[in-house]
Amino acid sequence: MRHRNFRLFFGGQSISLIGTWMTRLATSWLVYRLTGSALLLGIVGFVGQIPSFILAPLAGVLVDRVDRRKVLLWTQILAMLQSLALAWLTLSHRITIGEILVLSALQGIVNAFDMPSRQSFMVKMVGDRADLSNAIAINSSMANAARLIGPSLAGLLIAATNEGWCFLVDGVSYIAVIVSLFLMRIEADDEPLPATSMLVQLREGWTYVSGFAPIRTILLLFALLSLMGWPFMVLMPVFAGQVLHGGAHTLGFLSGAVGVGSLASALSMVLRRSVRGLTKMIPFAAVIFGIGLIAFGFSHSFWLSMPLMLITGFGMMQGLTASNTIVQTLVEEKMRGRVMSYYTMAFVGMAPFGSLLAGAMAHLLGAPHTVILSGVACILGALWFWSQLATIRRQMRPIYEQLGIVPRADLAISEPAER
Repeated sequence: MRHRNFRLFFGGQSISLIGTWMTRLATSWLVYRLTGSALLLGIVGFVGQIPSFILAPLAGVLVDRVDRRKVLLWTQILAMLQSLALAWLTLSHRITIGEILVLSALQGIVNAFDMPSRQSFMVKMVGDRADLSNAIAINSSMANAARLIGPSLAGLLIAATNEGWCFLVDGVSYIAVIVSLFLMRIEADDEPLPATSMLVQLREGWTYVSGFAPIRTILLLFALLSLMGWPFMVLMPVFAGQVLHGGAHTLGFLSGAVGVGSLASALSMVLRRSVRGLTKMIPFAAVIFGIGLIAFGFSHSFWLSMPLMLITGFGMMQGLTASNTIVQTLVEEKMRGRVMSYYTMAFVGMAPFGSLLAGAMAHLLGAPHTVILSGVACILGALWFWSQLATIRRQMRPIYEQLGIVPRADLAISEPAER
């Protein structure tokens, strides 16, 4: 927090992300209210996230070639216009499922460029690379505080009025982050624009990610978790309405519980002083996530489901923050945008297929059985990752030595410390 640019980012994003989470919950509830269909919930999630899978690699190349702050300014402005359009249609009672699909796709296109830009811009804001892991943890804490506050406010606002007011609040909240970006003082890059074409850079990014085992293994695990685990959020309206026999407020409380668990995880990461030891945390977090999902699938009690959502949120965020920190620490600066675009593909890009799969499975098997199977898949993925740890650590160690994370003269001691 000693970095002025990061303080500005923290202030603007803290406000904007509350609006973002209000819109996410309001969109799910609006679709469920209009259609009552788990399948359509999955389709809307698919349409809103598939652009990240298709466009993220191209976005990563662009981020490595242009001013990242300018990209972020444009993504925030476009996202604001999308939310305001959604608010106008909903408040005027003109909204249809077709318009929700179109606007969700537009937001997905914006997110495809926003996420790699945001992740890559982090190192610019803190300046000192030694502060990067702490900045990522604080950013996760901020996002999860918003995950706690936003859905709870949205549930109350929907119960009192309708979803349109949530979209309006979100649209206005973007002003805070736009202003913060304008106020930042960022030093211009000294490196000239790459002479190679965007296609060559795209290939270089893929070669780097696929050929470096630590990043490749982390991204593969999180692609699996994004496909099978994280889409449980798409089915939350079904659990709130059909399994737990509640309403929008129930959905808000469940989403808020996920936020509390995620926030607790992120805060625990803020207290860490080093990236060492995070590799073993990733599979443990995936197991916790999977166990939480399995237990939640068996629960038919609101008061039991709430603590289970805490556990699920904790496991989900623990693995996500640990993996982000490791990837950002390992990646070369010239490859940062492209690597973070593949991170976006794994984290967000696989989610649309997961949303579609979750919606279809819930339609055939029911939401509880779908979530139980998802939890089993997460645990199996964690076991596979654990089997790769020796290879991962062997390739990470030279980079950690170069960065001073592992003392060169103390390898015999640092080896068990990492484990």
